[in-house]
Amino acid sequence: MSKIIPAILLVSGIIAAIIMANPAYGHRLISHDGAHTDFDSALQIPDHRISWAVYDDLGAGGAKFYAFDAERGDPFYAGVLVPKMDGLEEYSPSLFVVSPTGLRGQPGPFEAWPNAERFPYEGKFPGDEFYEPFGQVTYWERQEVRAHLPAEGEYFIVVVDEGGRDGKYALAIGTIEDFSGENLLAVLPMAWLETKLFVNDYLSVGMALLALAAVPAAIVLAVIRKRSRRNIPRI
Repeated sequence: MSKIIPAILLVSGIIAAIIMANPAYGHRLISHDGAHTDFDSALQIPDHRISWAVYDDLGAGGAKFYAFDAERGDPFYAGVLVPKMDGLEEYSPSLFVVSPTGLRGQPGPFEAWPNAERFPYEGKFPGDEFYEPFGQVTYWERQEVRAHLPAEGEYFIVVVDEGGRDGKYALAIGTIEDFSGENLLAVLPMAWLETKLFVNDYLSVGMALLALAAVPAAIVLAVIRKRSRRNIPRI
């Protein structure tokens, strides 16, 4: 058993190193409970310059809200990706960027908000494809927003379904890859799991759980065999 545990840790470390060496995986995943459905409950983005990803879904006519603080002149990036899944070939929620104006609780249609700029997807369907090797998931690219922010204060990103249909999307925010201070052996497996659940890839999740279950089973068998050898009477 003393040899098995270090081997497991070594394999885990190698896997993490391979994943992090892949430049296609630069986003830190933000988990949530899906309750960010208005300005007051907006999901907080810790630093809009860091590269984040949020997996989310919308009901027909729904909206999801994200908030972050910024300084005047800060660079800003946000993009929408739609997972390549049956039924989402022409799914394209709109993205709004709301500048600091005290809009919390503002009623009325999204396009009528003051200081809100609308960014719809204006490309062709199903769209250009982007393959993300870490989660082995293909996405259709939608709109991207690149700008320098005009004022200091709290901004909002709002993703809105204006087509009257359910769907899934990944919201990418920021461009700076930064995993400093993270426990990669804990963060990366959880990110992989959330990615698979996001695209309903339950088969991969089940296989991963079986593989994990095999590790302690192998350790137990090794211990039993070692004890059995000790108990074998010598002639």
